[in-house]
Amino acid sequence: MHSSSSQRRNARMRREYLYTRDIASRSADSQLTAAKESLKRTLTQQATSSSNKKIASEIRSDYDEANNDLALDDDITGSKTALIDDEYALCGLLPPKVCVTTSRSPSSRLKQFAKELNLVIPNAKRINRGGTTVKDLVDACKRSEFTDMVLVQETRGEPDGLVVCHLPNGPTAFFSLSGSVMRHDIEGGVGSMSEAIPHIITEGFESDLGKRTATVLKCLFPSGSKEDTKRVITFRNEGDFISFRHHTWSKLKRDEVKLKEVGPRFEMRLYNLRLGTLDQKDAETEFVLRPYQNTANKRKKL
Repeated sequence: MHSSSSQRRNARMRREYLYTRDIASRSADSQLTAAKESLKRTLTQQATSSSNKKIASEIRSDYDEANNDLALDDDITGSKTALIDDEYALCGLLPPKVCVTTSRSPSSRLKQFAKELNLVIPNAKRINRGGTTVKDLVDACKRSEFTDMVLVQETRGEPDGLVVCHLPNGPTAFFSLSGSVMRHDIEGGVGSMSEAIPHIITEGFESDLGKRTATVLKCLFPSGSKEDTKRVITFRNEGDFISFRHHTWSKLKRDEVKLKEVGPRFEMRLYNLRLGTLDQKDAETEFVLRPYQNTANKRKKL
């Protein structure tokens, strides 16, 4: 009974959080949006007539900011979008803070896999799970102001699951893992891991679900990688299977570039996406993989 009431409270808090953020964003942005629309109308009238219409007095104080924003608008940024139910709308404004951990009683191979993930993700911190329950783990991450929690799982010593939980209110994405290759098992060997913010490449995520999945993955990494950064992380989706690759590159002569894989390497497949955090078992399901449906055209694809 207590668990049920707690889950309902968490779901209500999530709805209130999204609603409050949406209202705050609309309020803060409304004045500038009105200034941009008025300025756009004025410039249009000036372009189609010989008159020199003055800028409206109520937006004159916002003219410079509105004019700069108008110059940078394109088909996407120029349209007003709602933040409601978009938990990643503010991604990129602050660097993510990621907790990397494992299932209970991890094998030495799973510990090594978690350690390598911790090195791959900038600003990540690896935590030994011990006997901590999922609920206590999520609560501890919230108190420590982590933005995301990455939990890796295994079967008979082989990493076979990865969970990405966005904090404080979700969503939580569940991936199966296969074909894991550790850094030191890659042919040719590897050097030290670069700590530079990597370039993130997402390819093949065309559908709405695919774009949602790409957002879940790329928002684990801070934005603002430098143009000359020689570190690239790729998520490539093909047939609903996502290939993760990690490379560094070096420039040879002229336009020739040499890639070197530094690992780790693995394949992922999304099989569940919930709108709550990992501890909320009754959270609304946004997507669930049903590979044995007869009508394959009805199955959502990435």
